[in-house]
Amino acid sequence: MSRHPSTKWAQRSDKVYLTIELPDAKDVKLNLKPDGHFNFSAKGSDGMQYELDLELFSAVNAEESKAAVAPRTICYLVKKAESNWWPRLLKKEGKPPVFLKVDWDKWQDEDDEDAELGDDFGGMDFSKLNMGGVDRDDFEDEDEDEDEDDDDNVVDSANKEDEDPEAEGSKGEEAPAAAVGEAKP
Repeated sequence: MSRHPSTKWAQRSDKVYLTIELPDAKDVKLNLKPDGHFNFSAKGSDGMQYELDLELFSAVNAEESKAAVAPRTICYLVKKAESNWWPRLLKKEGKPPVFLKVDWDKWQDEDDEDAELGDDFGGMDFSKLNMGGVDRDDFEDEDEDEDEDDDDNVVDSANKEDEDPEAEGSKGEEAPAAAVGEAKP
C-alpha cells in the first residue's frame, strides 16, 4: 500500500508551486499532463512507497513547467496554460485531502501580485534547499576574543562608578543617605 507525502502549494496568476516534503526520496517519478493531471511516485527513506495523483483545477503548460529534486523536498513549478487565479488547487470541489496544505512561505494574494519583487529563479525558494553558505562556527573564535575585550571595558567602567562616591566622601563631603544605603537619624 502506498502513502501520500505531505504536500504544500501556492499560486501566482501564471504559475503554481508544489512542494512535496519527502526526505531522501529515491526513484522519483514526476508526470504532468497538459490537462492538469499530476502524478508523483517515490520511495521514502523508510522504504515505503509514496504516491500522489492530483487533478489540478485547470490546464497547464507541461513543457514550461520545471522540477527540482532536493535532499528533503521535491519542488515543482507548474506553469498555468492561462494566466488567471484559481479558486483552489484541485478540480474537485470540497475539502482538500489532509496531506495537502497551503505553503504560506510562498503564498501571495491576488491583490499583492503587482508588489512582487523580481525573482530571477521563477519564484523558487532556494533558501530551504540547504545549498550551503557561511558556517558560523568558523567565526566563533574571533567573536569570543571580541567579547572578552568588551567584558573588560564593562568591568572597568563599573569599577569607576563604584569609586566615585567613595572619592567624594573622602573629601569630607557628606554623601546622600540613599547612595550610601544607610538612613540618617
